[in-house]
Amino acid sequence: MRLGRIASPDGVAFVSVEGSPDDPAAVVREIAEHPFGNPTFTGRQWPLADVRLLAPILASKVVCIGKNYAAHIAEMGGGEFADPIIFMKPNTAIVGPNVPIQLPADANPVHFEGELAAVIGRPCKDVPAAQVAQNILGYTIANDVSARDQQKKDGQWTRAKGHDTFCPVGPWIATDVDPSDLAIRTEVNGEVKQDSRTSNMIHDVGAIVEWISAVMTLLPGDLILTGTPDGVGPIEDGDTVSITIEGIGTLTNPVVRKAKP
Repeated sequence: MRLGRIASPDGVAFVSVEGSPDDPAAVVREIAEHPFGNPTFTGRQWPLADVRLLAPILASKVVCIGKNYAAHIAEMGGGEFADPIIFMKPNTAIVGPNVPIQLPADANPVHFEGELAAVIGRPCKDVPAAQVAQNILGYTIANDVSARDQQKKDGQWTRAKGHDTFCPVGPWIATDVDPSDLAIRTEVNGEVKQDSRTSNMIHDVGAIVEWISAVMTLLPGDLILTGTPDGVGPIEDGDTVSITIEGIGTLTNPVVRKAKP
């Protein structure tokens, strides 16, 4: 199932996306209340072409993994860590497909980072790796946008990665994806920048969620960004970033530079 969240003439709703996104006959079916557990349907539906896809979930928090692909560590400098490195983005950084990434007027360079994101499906704490799958609703695509100059200046990552619009997510959540070996590719203006597989992660999804849930309780809808492969680079005003993950789809966002106040 592909779970999404839409804006339609009738308001905002969770939906099931049915049919190929390229098919004019594709539809979205409205889900009653929320998509967790066994969702029920209201009976209402709309053509996919007639609605606007939003970020597919409202997360209470976004927990991210840094330095989780060896090739990315090599390109950025530094060594590997025995345990996952975690940091957080505010949920106010989340935007959906086709919403502009807004570069701060005084931040340069700002990099894209294409990532697989896990969506938590139930409250959980201290989850063993072997039981992680039953606590995940599904997987989506995220862009961990990062202001490198602020990251370097601050010595930690909160400001650099926490700006509004710095966490594009979407286009929907795929509930039947095996995350262990998926192709992940990022293009900027149609040029391939990242081309890797999730099998190259140092810490897999089970290890990641086990580590995070030992620290904090995870709630339904929480997003876990699993790290980015090598090939990250700058984005500029007027660019378009598209991240494609096998079995999920493509997340596309334009880029604009905010004017100086």
